[in-house]
Order: sequence, then C-alpha cells, then structure tokens
Amino acid sequence: MTNLASTTDTPAAAVLTETDDGAARLHRNLFIAIAAVLVVAPFVAYPVFVMKVLCFALFALAFNLLLGYGGLLSFGHAAYFGMASYVSAYTAKNWGLTPELAILLGTAVAAVLGTVFGALAIRRQGIYFAMITLALAQMVFFFSLQTPRFTGGEDGIQAVPRGKLFGLVSLADDRVLYWLVAAIFMGGLLLIYRIIHSPFGQVCKAIRDNEPRAISLGYRANQYKLMVFVLSATLAGLAGATKAIVFQLASLTDVYWTMSGEVVLMTLVGGLGTVFGPIVGAIVIVAMQNYLATLGAWVTVVQGVVFVVCVLLFREGIVGVIAKAIKKPL
Repeated sequence: MTNLASTTDTPAAAVLTETDDGAARLHRNLFIAIAAVLVVAPFVAYPVFVMKVLCFALFALAFNLLLGYGGLLSFGHAAYFGMASYVSAYTAKNWGLTPELAILLGTAVAAVLGTVFGALAIRRQGIYFAMITLALAQMVFFFSLQTPRFTGGEDGIQAVPRGKLFGLVSLADDRVLYWLVAAIFMGGLLLIYRIIHSPFGQVCKAIRDNEPRAISLGYRANQYKLMVFVLSATLAGLAGATKAIVFQLASLTDVYWTMSGEVVLMTLVGGLGTVFGPIVGAIVIVAMQNYLATLGAWVTVVQGVVFVVCVLLFREGIVGVIAKAIKKPL
C-alpha cells in the first residue's frame, strides 16, 4: 500500500511543483520586465503621463485585491482615493509638510476611513454590500463639496507644492518626481503580490469561493473581509495621495462616483483576479482619456464600447485571456 501511494502521489506532486515553479519564474521575469520598463519610460514618454498611469494602476491593483481576491464588489473606492488626495494636498499646501509625510498622512486617513466604512459594509453581502459602499462614498463626496475651507469646494485644492523629499531633494522636476512615484508603485505592487500569495491571501480566496465552507473550517470570515477591505482602501489612498502631489491638485473628481466606476472598468478590462491585469487596464483607460481627449464627452462613449467588447470577447480581461492561452496564472 505504501509503494502504491508513493507511485500514484509522487508524479502528481511533481507536476504540481513544476507548475508552481514555472509560474513563479514567469512572475519573477514579469517583475524584472516591469522594473526595466519603469527605468526606460521617463526617457521615451512624457513623465507626467507615465506617473498618471502608475497612480491609477496602483489604484486598480488595490481595487482588484478587494474584488478579485476578496470577492467584495465596492462601488465607493473613490472615497479613499479622493480623501487621501485631499489630505495630502491640504497638508502639503497649508501645513508645509514634506511630500513623503503628506502622502503618508493621506494614506493613514484612507486606512482609518476604510476601517470605519468596512466595518459597516461587511455586515451585508452581495448587492447590499456594494450599495452601502456607494452610499458611504457619496457621503464623502457631499462632505467634500460642503467644506470649502478644507477641500476648496468646487475649485478643489490647487497649486499644491511638490516640496522637497525628506527636505533635501526638490521634486519640482517631473523626472525627479517620477522616480518617487515609480518606487511607490513598485512597492505597492510587490506588497499586493505578497499579500495574494500569503496564507492570508489563500484564506481570502477560500472565503471568496465558498464562504460557508471557510467558516465551517474555523475561519472568521468577517475579520478577513475587514482586513482585506482596509488593505485595499489603504493602497487606494496611497495612489490618491501620490496623484495629488504629481498633479498638484485635489478636486471633486477624485471623490465622485465616476472615479469608482473607472477603477472597476480598469480592473475588468485588464483582467479581474489577475496580478498584472489591472496594470494593463489602467494603461488602456488612461491612454484613451489622454489621446482621445479631442473627442470631448465622446471619450466616455468610446470607453463604453471598449468595455462591452472586452466583456463579450474577452470575458477574463486582456491578461486573463493571455493567462488562459499560456495556461499559467498572471
């Protein structure tokens, strides 16, 4: 019996190990490729455009962590992105904080907001959860609109100083600021990758796939849901706070419901539940917004067409289709 078990189990284990090793090598090579692209990008493209892509890519990665791996659909992620943007811009302009402190403070506020909102939202599931997140985000929007002393109202917070990193390195030059943004993006990507492939991430995926069974195994589903919600909100806040420094602006657009819709679009176009899909989705959507700007309001129509085409032809998203073709997780 022992010999039979060894002969039947060992090949399967070997195949599984070989598959995991192949996926790990592929991911490692992709990380190296992304790092190489980040090094070259500011010399071949407009740095501000690349920084915008990186900020929204991090935002989409944060949202994908919640929906793709936590199974929680939020229609209100603009609340954390936008509020962090306001806090970062306000403290940099009015308190004179250095950019790294302004970004950290904005991220911390997003984490606190995510904790409060998450604790309320996870009490419900499905569409009810999604609608609660939307309602809470709209509260943040109206707060931003009605508190012009803090947010600038309809004008937003403009002319935000980029300042000096650690009080030493001036970020006035776009290319100097780019390296900070690239480092923040790469750090966020590596952190999300580690979360996904950690025991915590595996439990989150188990809850996503079959919550009653995960509960029967002894896992406290609501605690895991809250933790992944807070992590997602924090990383979304990091993206928003960084974006405020890059564009020297925080506005109502950052907290409006359409921003939540955009990040959903980026995630689905790139590939829901994939590590690198949200990055591709952010590149596609931001590129469309920039290079089709001459179309005016018709840009949203084009985005809608792209979304419909992707859903109909590429249900797994761009990266999802590629992963299916090569039979390896991306």
